[in-house]
Amino acid sequence: MAELGSYIGGSNWVLSLSSSTFIVFFFLFLLSKCRKRRARERYRWPPGTRGWPVIGNSFAWLNAVSSSHPSSFVEQQIKRFGRIFSCSLFGKWAIVSADPAFNRFIMQNEGKLFQSSYPKSFRDLVGKNGVITVHGEQQRRLHSIASNMTRQDQLRFHFVNDINTVMLQTLSNFQDGEVVLLQDVCRKVAIHLMVNQLLGVSSQSEVDEMARLFSDFVDGCLSVPVNLPGFTYYRAMKARKDIIHKINDTIERRVQNEAGEAGNGFLGRLLEEENLPNEVIADFIINLLFAGNETTAKTMLFAVYFLTHCPKAMNQLLEEHERLSGNSGHNGSLTWQDYKTMDFTQCVIDETLRLGGIAIWLMRETKEDVTYQDYVIPKGCFVVPFLSAIHLDESFYKESLSFHPWRWLDPETQKKRNWRTSPFYCPFGGGARFCPGAELARLQIALFLHYFTMTYRWTQLKEDQVSFFPSARLVNGFEIRLSRRRNGS
Repeated sequence: MAELGSYIGGSNWVLSLSSSTFIVFFFLFLLSKCRKRRARERYRWPPGTRGWPVIGNSFAWLNAVSSSHPSSFVEQQIKRFGRIFSCSLFGKWAIVSADPAFNRFIMQNEGKLFQSSYPKSFRDLVGKNGVITVHGEQQRRLHSIASNMTRQDQLRFHFVNDINTVMLQTLSNFQDGEVVLLQDVCRKVAIHLMVNQLLGVSSQSEVDEMARLFSDFVDGCLSVPVNLPGFTYYRAMKARKDIIHKINDTIERRVQNEAGEAGNGFLGRLLEEENLPNEVIADFIINLLFAGNETTAKTMLFAVYFLTHCPKAMNQLLEEHERLSGNSGHNGSLTWQDYKTMDFTQCVIDETLRLGGIAIWLMRETKEDVTYQDYVIPKGCFVVPFLSAIHLDESFYKESLSFHPWRWLDPETQKKRNWRTSPFYCPFGGGARFCPGAELARLQIALFLHYFTMTYRWTQLKEDQVSFFPSARLVNGFEIRLSRRRNGS
């Protein structure tokens, strides 16, 4: 009985402790709910839902952006709460915007009310001194340098001939009847362009080596950030070190004037015109490689993909390029004047960027409490301008999910077309972080379309679908069989 009494007494003690613990945690839970409610009342958040406990709306978000139409999650929330709504993403409250005016407000106030927000693992990989990750005066300086180096006069005199050369080298050697994955072709073209234009390197062996390193580097940007042997992120960090080593070697050769003219490529002009430490130059080049290579390659791929599924547009594009004076057989190099006559090609590029643009959304964070209309958004809150939700909105673009490049010839749509200032069309972002290489990318894509369509016809071998997460891609790979064009046919 004594043992039984001791057992019962011990059980009562455990029960009492458990009850007390439950009461404490329940009280803390209620206190937390009250604080959050007061915070929401104080800050006047946009309406929204918190989703599941802990994970919030993160799974719904990722599931939506992995589909062929990434705005599905946003569309559902808009129907319930309006174009500006709140939700819980990745453990934090976030404000998501599919409102053109609010998106423009966010981008125009970059560095003032808002700042870009990236995980530490990504910052470590792309570099703390790169234009993507830095803030304030350093960001403005690096952005200005990149913008100056890609002005139209620079494109006309420094880039057109180099792009012609790269296109002829990379697109002329496929055999009649050869089967290729087009994304591999586009990636090869894009990395060759970027290595040539950034480093002034044209040696095929050096380009191939850089392409291998850069492939490992990019894979790490979208991987679990575990920096241990055997993990993708570890290979990416190793690739970063090797890329920096190659950049520093190139810098050393150029300083000693062993690599030709000092002004050849971005790197040569950086050394000639700017006073930047080597580590800043290395991060600057890596950032431009990352930003320019992937986006350009994917847009080339999607342009061909959409054209393949729209024969009418393909035929009109072919007619335009066959009419280019002296270049119907592509044996002569294109000129800047040729590029400026590609009116329908520009419509194809604009429509590709609208429908399959790489900049789907931006991740920003408030630097201070921000008042917008009736809302007060607290400091440290995620703010997500969802750009493609506007690009794919029926309210702004009729038959928005269809590839229809002729829409850009319509006077009403042309009002939205200025991709530098329009709140309705932002394929290159906006504000202080507007993509400085936007015009260069368009030039590269236009010349790629010329040389590819004038050299080959092709047949798609299997059906595919577009996926947008973790990066815009074609799920099965765009596998095509090439046949060389003969006598302009």
